[in-house]
Amino acid sequence: MWRSIAAKSRVVARNFGATKNPNNSNKVYASQSHISIWVSSQSSENLRFLSYFSSNPNENDHSPPTNDDSSIISGEHNDTQFEGLSEQIPLPFSENGDARMDTCASGDVSVDSLAGEENVESETYEIDVEKVENVLHLLQSSDDGSLESTLDTFSLDLHEEFVVKVLETPHVLGENLIRFFKWAMKKQDLSVTTRVIDVLVSSICSSDLRRKNAYALWDLVRENGEKNEGLVSVGSLNQLIALLSKLGKGKAALEVFDKSKDFGCVPDSETYYYTIEALCRRSFYDWAWIVCEKMLDQGPLPDSEKIGKIICWFCKGSKAKDAHTVYLLAKEKSKCPPKPALYFLIGSLCRDDGTVNLALEMLNDFEGEARKYAIKPFSSVIRGLCRIKDLDGAKQLLSKMIVEGPPPGNAVFNTVISGYCKGGDMKEAIEIMKLMESRGLKPDVYTYTVIISGYSSGGQMEEACYILSEAKKKHSKLSPVTYHALIRGYCKLDQFDKALELLAEMEKFGVQPNADEYNKLIQSLCLKSLDWGTAEKLFAEMKEKGLYLNSITRSLITAVKELEQEGLEKEICAPTVLPKLDLC
Repeated sequence: MWRSIAAKSRVVARNFGATKNPNNSNKVYASQSHISIWVSSQSSENLRFLSYFSSNPNENDHSPPTNDDSSIISGEHNDTQFEGLSEQIPLPFSENGDARMDTCASGDVSVDSLAGEENVESETYEIDVEKVENVLHLLQSSDDGSLESTLDTFSLDLHEEFVVKVLETPHVLGENLIRFFKWAMKKQDLSVTTRVIDVLVSSICSSDLRRKNAYALWDLVRENGEKNEGLVSVGSLNQLIALLSKLGKGKAALEVFDKSKDFGCVPDSETYYYTIEALCRRSFYDWAWIVCEKMLDQGPLPDSEKIGKIICWFCKGSKAKDAHTVYLLAKEKSKCPPKPALYFLIGSLCRDDGTVNLALEMLNDFEGEARKYAIKPFSSVIRGLCRIKDLDGAKQLLSKMIVEGPPPGNAVFNTVISGYCKGGDMKEAIEIMKLMESRGLKPDVYTYTVIISGYSSGGQMEEACYILSEAKKKHSKLSPVTYHALIRGYCKLDQFDKALELLAEMEKFGVQPNADEYNKLIQSLCLKSLDWGTAEKLFAEMKEKGLYLNSITRSLITAVKELEQEGLEKEICAPTVLPKLDLC
C-alpha cells in the first residue's frame, strides 16, 4: 500500500529533531532529526502525512539515519517495517487518512499546521517565464508548419495557468493560438477546463475577425463540448455567435445556437439576441423569428436597447406585426424600447392596411412629456387612416390631438383635408380648413391646391376658382400644381379658352409653366378640338422658353394638321363626302 503511494506521489522531506518532554510525552518539538514526509497525489483529497521520529532520546544526537531509517525515507521498505513503526510511535493520522488533532498541544508545531503549509505549496504554481517567452516568440513569428515540431522541443509543463498565460497574451495571431491549443490538447498532461476554453474564445473573438479562424474555433469548441457536457460555458457560445454575426455568417451562428443544448448550456438573453442579429443581417427573417419565438416563450429578454434593435430589424424585414408582438411582451415585463424604435414600429405598422389599427392602439402608451413630442408617430397614424379611407377615425384622432396633444401642425391638417378631397367630401374638407385657421394656422399653398383639385375633379370649377382667388390673396407665389388642377378641369369640360387664360396667368404669380403643362394642353387641343393651329403656337412658345416637346406630341400636331388638309381637299373634290375621324 505505502509502496504504491510513494510511487505515484511527490515526496517532500524535511528534517526535524524530535525530543520528548518528560512532563508530557505526547508533545513533539521540532528539531533536525524530525523527518516529515509529505505524500501528495494530483488531487487534494489524497493528501497523506507520514511522520517518523528518531528513537534516539538525546536531542543532541544528530547521527545520520540507519539503513532502516533511510529505507523508510526512500520508500524501499515493506509493510512490516511500517507496522513496527506504528506500534512504537503514534502516527499523526487515523486509519482512514484523517489528520489527528490530539497529537500536539497549543503552542507547539502541529501536523495540521504542516499540512496547511504543504497544501498551500501544492496549490501554488510558478510559471516559467522563460518558457512562456519562448512560446510567445514562436507564436508571434511562426508562419509555417514548424510550429508544432518546435513546441515539442521545449519540454513544456502544460499546466492550466501556463496555457492561460499564453492564450491571454495580446497581439498573437488567432491562427497560431488555435494551433497551439490543438497541439496542447494532444498532450496528456493538459486538462482542458472551462476556464481554458473561455480564455481561448475571448482571445480569438476580441482580436481576430477572420472567417477561417472563426470556423476553426467553432470546430474546437464543438469537439470539446461534445466530449464533455457542461465544459463549454454559455458566455463562450455568446462570444462565438457575436463573432459570426460580425462576419455575416448567419447560418453558422444558428448552428452554434442549436448546439447549445447538446453542450448542456441554457441559452440566455444574450444568446438569443446575437443569434437574431446574425440572422437578420443576412435577411433570414423567418429563421430569426423562430429564434425570437423561443426567446419569448422561455422568458429571458435582453435589455430595452437591444429589444429596440430587434423590433427595428423585424420592421425592416416587413414583419411589423411580429415586431409588435415583441413590443407587447416587453411592455408586460416593464422593458420599454427607446423612442426611435417605437416611432419606427408605428410607421411600419401604418404602411400595411391591416395593421394601422395596431399602430393606433400604441398611441395610447404615450403619456406626459412623451406624448407632447410624439408628433411623428401621430402623423403616421393619421396618414395610415386616411389611406385606408377611415376619415372619421382620422378626424377623431385629430380632435384628440387638439385636446390632449401633441398639437397638430399644417401637415396633419393637410393630410386630413386631402383625404376628404380625394373622397369627394368637400364640405368636410372646408370645415377642417376652417378649424385649422381657428387654431392660428395659416393654410399653405398645398392646402389650397388639394381643395382646388377636389373641386376640379368634381367639375365644380366656380368653387375651384373661388379658392384660387383666396389663395392669390394670401400667397404671392403659387405652385404649378395649383394651375395644373384647374387647367385639367377646364380641359375635361372642353373649355380650352379658359385653360389658355390660366396658362398665361401663371407667370404673373411667379409660376413658370413646365413642359408637362404644355404637353397635356397640346394633346387636349389636338384630340378634342382638332385645333392644331393653337397647338402649333404653344409649341413655338415652348421653343422660345427653351422647353422640349416630346416626339409623340409633335407627331400628333403634324397628323392632325395633315388630316385636316386631306379633309379639305376631299371636300373640294367631292363636297358630298365628309371625312370620318376616329379619335378614340
